[in-house]
Amino acid sequence: MKYVKIILQISVLFLFYYIGEAIQSAFSLFIPGSIIGMMLFFVLLLGKIIRVEWISDGVDLLMRDMPIFFIPVTIGVVEYLNFFVGKGSLMIPLIIFSTLIIITVSSLITSLLLKKEANAHE
Repeated sequence: MKYVKIILQISVLFLFYYIGEAIQSAFSLFIPGSIIGMMLFFVLLLGKIIRVEWISDGVDLLMRDMPIFFIPVTIGVVEYLNFFVGKGSLMIPLIIFSTLIIITVSSLITSLLLKKEANAHE
């Protein structure tokens, strides 16, 4: 029964992906459909229309296996190493810097949200 629940929860995430793709294609938007679906899902979570408990097991499964999804990207970068010769090597510090910014901003936002949630439960 737990596996059926997880499959249904992951299906809900895919549903939002497909809804976002449909919106993007219907209105010819420049924003990718996956982002539109994620924003729609986020708004519904904020509005408490969808509860985190309803999807938590499926999300936990996906997050636990997240590194597996990055293996093809890593192999793709290794395949095009000749790109980084010359001016392409300037991208490496930019990638490192932007990654550090994303990690910092994400951790600050997460800390603020956790503090806000802790204060709400007190």
